[in-house]
Amino acid sequence: MNSMDVEVIRTAMDWMNRGHRVVLGTVVRTWGSSPRPPGSLMIIRDDGQVAGSLSGGCIEDDLIDRVKRGELAPRLPQATTYGASAEEAQRFGLPCGGTVQVVLEPLGAQSMLRELLAAIEQHQVVRRRLELGTGMVAVQPSKEGDAVFFDGQVLETVHGPRLRLLIIGGGQLSRYLATMAVMLDYRVTVCDPREEYHEGWSAIEGVTLSRLMPDDLVIAMNLDAHSAVVAVTHDPKLDDLALMEALKTPAFYVGALGSRRNNEARRLRLLDFEVSQAEVDTLRGPVGLNLGGRTPPEIAMAIVAEMTAVRRGMPMDGTLADWSGSETACKVSP
Repeated sequence: MNSMDVEVIRTAMDWMNRGHRVVLGTVVRTWGSSPRPPGSLMIIRDDGQVAGSLSGGCIEDDLIDRVKRGELAPRLPQATTYGASAEEAQRFGLPCGGTVQVVLEPLGAQSMLRELLAAIEQHQVVRRRLELGTGMVAVQPSKEGDAVFFDGQVLETVHGPRLRLLIIGGGQLSRYLATMAVMLDYRVTVCDPREEYHEGWSAIEGVTLSRLMPDDLVIAMNLDAHSAVVAVTHDPKLDDLALMEALKTPAFYVGALGSRRNNEARRLRLLDFEVSQAEVDTLRGPVGLNLGGRTPPEIAMAIVAEMTAVRRGMPMDGTLADWSGSETACKVSP
């Protein structure tokens, strides 16, 4: 569950506490092109106010009208489908003839929203199970990442933090990178044993500062396939320590700041630290997409853009930028 969906849950609880009837909509299945993926949430209040989105605006107006009229989920959860025909897809503006199936759930004490939100705020991953026939909900611990299961009778959704980012170095670029990653729902840890880089990190919400040596922290974090590591200190004594351990983990993204020449030298050094050639080949360096950025926030944006592309399985053909040795400048390789 991302931060936008957490806000949807918080808003739903607030509306219910103020005496409103609230219906929760969840995208459970899509066919063809759809603006919002399965698991997307929206709430509809009895007076038509909404929070969240199910289709980017294509079906929301119709859903609001039907919920206000009591046609959808008046007492029990109900599934509805938009775009089942070409005529309907055109009517609701669904792109490329797409189809969206949504489960509408009238919220109440049985919905266990308070328990769900508490688990998420404690950084737990939980599975929420909704029975459409009764409206009853169960919330249980889960080890799975993004998941939506719907068989027509039962809806199961997985919620909670799943993505982690470890940043090696506490400099200026790291602050922009950490802030952007938090916005993308990463749990961010910044590692820097150097005291002179510790000031001010406590003020950035959602970021943990570690004073451990980078290799010790990588091992302690037990990185998984939902983890990313970016080394940006320009100090081989710190960056290489992190990379030599991170490249041995299932982390989906491991990158290092620096020019092509510096990264080639880094790869040769890593081979001397019992890192295999196959592991070294997975290092992303120069780090970031080639967006032509020059300032620290632009470079940070390029890094999180590449992380997103890798996580989503997008091709990287010729898009790597060749960052210079400075955090405040970069050049594009010919």
